[in-house]
Amino acid sequence: MNGSTWRLQDAKNQFSKVVEAALHGEPQHVTRRGREVVVVLAADAYDRLEKIQAVSAPGFVDYLLMMPKDDEDFERLPFLEREVNF
Repeated sequence: MNGSTWRLQDAKNQFSKVVEAALHGEPQHVTRRGREVVVVLAADAYDRLEKIQAVSAPGFVDYLLMMPKDDEDFERLPFLEREVNF
């Protein structure tokens, strides 16, 4: 996938060409004030990227395992007892 780069104004004026190229598997990069700001992709290419991201995203258990462990390397706040009346 090679792709082309368009200035925003040109992409607006020739949007059907931008879409057609994206549908043929060529991502279309759009710039504004000289900076790349968006990429136009075919919907199936975007769906593939979302699936890849979903598969590679950590699950709930992975998030739990990434939590800092109590290895005494961080400062603990003092435990303050208080009286409770029932």
